[in-house]
Amino acid sequence: MENPYAAEAEQRWGQTEAYRQSAERTAKYTPQDWERIKAEAAENTAAFTRAFVDGEPAQGERAMDLAEAHRQHISRWFYDCSSEIHRGLGDMYVDDPRFTANYDTDHPGLAQFIRDAIHANAARA
Repeated sequence: MENPYAAEAEQRWGQTEAYRQSAERTAKYTPQDWERIKAEAAENTAAFTRAFVDGEPAQGERAMDLAEAHRQHISRWFYDCSSEIHRGLGDMYVDDPRFTANYDTDHPGLAQFIRDAIHANAARA
């Protein structure tokens, strides 16, 4: 299935090392790899959702640990995701309505929670 955002991603980040790394790594993945990647990402989002619903603070250890797991997932499967890059991704989750809608559909405010946890984790590092 064609990624509808591939052209936009290439236009925005095509000249970066992260984009090159991601393209190189993902070109080698099998369908089983993609299933594992999606399952890991879904579990991370579900864990963020549980923390959010439980009323955990985004600056708390639980949320920051989830943010670190999120960053490590990106680094393992796509590109070396520094805390600075991760902070920018967190900002996109609230600045780009497409990302916000993805996280906030069932739990309004979840995108902001994830962004805040990412920022807190980056500060902790």
